[in-house]
Amino acid sequence: MAKCIMIQGTMSSAGKSLLSAALCRIFTQDGYSVAPFKSQNMALNSFVTVEGLEMGRAQVMQAEAACVDPSVLMNPVLLKPTSDTGSQVIVKGEVVGVMTAREYFAYKKSLMPVIMESYNALAAQNDIIVIEGAGSPAEINLKQDDIVNMGLAQALNAPVLLVGDIDRGGVFAQLIGTLVLLENYERFLVKGLVINKFRGDKSILTPGIKMLEDKACLPVVGTVPYMHLTLDDEDSLTERFKPHSVAVHENALIDVAVIKLPHISNFSDFTVFDSYPDVNVRYITKACDLGMPDLLVIPGTKSTCFDMQWLRKNGFETAICSCSKNSAVLGICGGFQILGDSIEEEGVIEKGLGLLSVKTVFAKNKIRTRVCGKLLNLKGILAPLSGLCIEGYEIHMGVTEAIGCADNALSPVASIKDSVTGLSKQDGCFMGNVYGTYIHGFFDADGVCAALIKALAARKGVTVSAEKIKSVRTIKNEQYDLLARTVRQNMDMPYIYDIMGLK
Repeated sequence: MAKCIMIQGTMSSAGKSLLSAALCRIFTQDGYSVAPFKSQNMALNSFVTVEGLEMGRAQVMQAEAACVDPSVLMNPVLLKPTSDTGSQVIVKGEVVGVMTAREYFAYKKSLMPVIMESYNALAAQNDIIVIEGAGSPAEINLKQDDIVNMGLAQALNAPVLLVGDIDRGGVFAQLIGTLVLLENYERFLVKGLVINKFRGDKSILTPGIKMLEDKACLPVVGTVPYMHLTLDDEDSLTERFKPHSVAVHENALIDVAVIKLPHISNFSDFTVFDSYPDVNVRYITKACDLGMPDLLVIPGTKSTCFDMQWLRKNGFETAICSCSKNSAVLGICGGFQILGDSIEEEGVIEKGLGLLSVKTVFAKNKIRTRVCGKLLNLKGILAPLSGLCIEGYEIHMGVTEAIGCADNALSPVASIKDSVTGLSKQDGCFMGNVYGTYIHGFFDADGVCAALIKALAARKGVTVSAEKIKSVRTIKNEQYDLLARTVRQNMDMPYIYDIMGLK
């Protein structure tokens, strides 16, 4: 069976996912077979495997770092919030229902056999399992029947590294306070502390680290600097959602605006743009900030009808329609549905933006599949993308169909093959400069993002340096190597190997 290490945090977004990815990469570089594991994930950023099963995006990112294919074994339980008090519950990639927080709290204890079965299957195939916790292990109201933090660590006898976020302040109180709230048998499992997201001169921290080690009776095994990386984020705590209407990339040539819907999902669709200094991505929450971008994207959403009403209430309807006259407008999944004439859910019909002559009817069965194919003969601003190969995944409950319009007025965006059924089909549609697709990861296939950037630049009469355009695979590998190199330099890796039982 595999050796393991578990990364827990003092709070959400302390950096557990990235540090877990870093260890996955480091162990892989050192010659071990590695798999990530998170028993329970809560996020709207999800992924579909080749089998058509759904899992959390963070473990996909960590699997990429470990150079292995993602598997639902790596994330057997996924919670996708549907409201402030309820979530869709997905077990081993399949939806089992929607539950309130109280219902799930009572139900989760029955999931431990599924979690252990998944973990053991991975452990039988690998040398090392890197386990990620969730939130904080010191949520004393949630500790009963815990399946993701100390409850899991105890079941696996896993050595734990506790990570605190110094960038948000109070890191010493975070770490000591968390330890104080743990039971003695839980504290025994914690083998080291990590200070994450540090900016500045480390020597200034030395007295504080000495006091921290004395009070905690534990070593600080790493002080990891703040890193600017272009890797997928797990949830809405991502820093990319910080409000701004000015360029993040100074002197960027291409302006991409993404409307930050209240229930935005799968925003990893846009991570690829972070690597291009000539492209600026703005996440917009106010219609007055929209302006006239080169590309406007309406992203996926977990609540299409609610978010359509939000767009209308907040003045986006007029702004988007105006924008479509001079800019490329792309709707992905829920955004595609919003661009249509109508959306019907449980017998209630919501009027869409009417920029595409399609209607969407929500069904009970969720479509989950990976797809590959090619873009068809596109017109308008995105015409230069015609004929390019494309791949990605679909995850939606709505079925979208064309409604009465001239045959030449509405054309499909892509011809694709479904990995689950093996059938070929057409995806999306476009009219003028408005395009809709169900394919998440639309920009990730080799050549697609580069062609898009070049097309938008040429339309503006500017030139983008060819050297700045790389494949998504190259970009990700560079980022994983940078992450691993930084963590290796700033954490006591011999000590980590030692507590895992690997000399």
